[in-house]
Amino acid sequence: MHLTHRHVEVFRAVMTAGGVTGAAALLHTSQPTVSRELARLEHLLGYPLFERQKGRLKATARALALFDEVQRSYQGLERVMERAAELGRAEGERLSVLCLPALAHALLPAAGRSLLERHPAAALSVTPQESPLLEEWMSAQRFDLGLTEAREASPGTEIEPLLALDEVCVLPAGHRLAGKRWLEPKDFEGEAFVSLAVGDPYRVQIDAVFADAGVRRRMAVETHSAVAVCAMVEAELGLALVNPLTALACTNERLAVRRFSVSMPYRISALRPLHRPTQPLLKELLASLRAEAKRQAEVLRRV
Repeated sequence: MHLTHRHVEVFRAVMTAGGVTGAAALLHTSQPTVSRELARLEHLLGYPLFERQKGRLKATARALALFDEVQRSYQGLERVMERAAELGRAEGERLSVLCLPALAHALLPAAGRSLLERHPAAALSVTPQESPLLEEWMSAQRFDLGLTEAREASPGTEIEPLLALDEVCVLPAGHRLAGKRWLEPKDFEGEAFVSLAVGDPYRVQIDAVFADAGVRRRMAVETHSAVAVCAMVEAELGLALVNPLTALACTNERLAVRRFSVSMPYRISALRPLHRPTQPLLKELLASLRAEAKRQAEVLRRV
């Protein structure tokens, strides 16, 4: 004979109820059965767990010490069962997302809100990172999802296009050009301009557009961040061209967004790791991102 889970259940019930009668009720069995199982347990252990006093049981010091251990074990088991139930309800799930810094400010917040409204017990971990580290970390299978401007999947990932919108103009709301719905390169002639930093791919494209049009701008400010570009424009330091998501997220009564006559596509894709277990809520987050991208495109069409 060896110690079984049934023996532990009987012992726990007796300690919890304070006697055989209460333990029998807890276990939905008879008092003789409980007494028999308890006697077998004490025989297996080789020492008494209770003192019998006038038909009542009094726990020994050993019984109290053993009960503490049993309680800790059961609490651990109960947490395991709770966690298993949470996973079945997609509660307590944690999605890790690696994204370009601009997307932590635009697109992802609204999509994340939509997801967490449906699953309030879930959690979202967002890590902003620039390329090429973003693609390298996704290849290393470190995150559940990556949001990138890359056109091709990095090794160990698959790619899905989410949106393609054109770069837009941002200008102080009170600027004379804010009365136009579309701006052309010639509108920027002699204007103070807030630019992305030298070497930025979009800076290269933007400079080429104005060079081809023979337009000279006054390069007033440059910065590495599209959010910072919008803040500088809002402070009336110049005009700018930025990605549409950041522009729309930053729009307020002091900042106007206008479309540009030259198409400069801004594309965002989702990277999914091929060798990392897929979280159940990942599909829902992707659906939220697609819906938010569609909403942003509709807003931009009305600008």
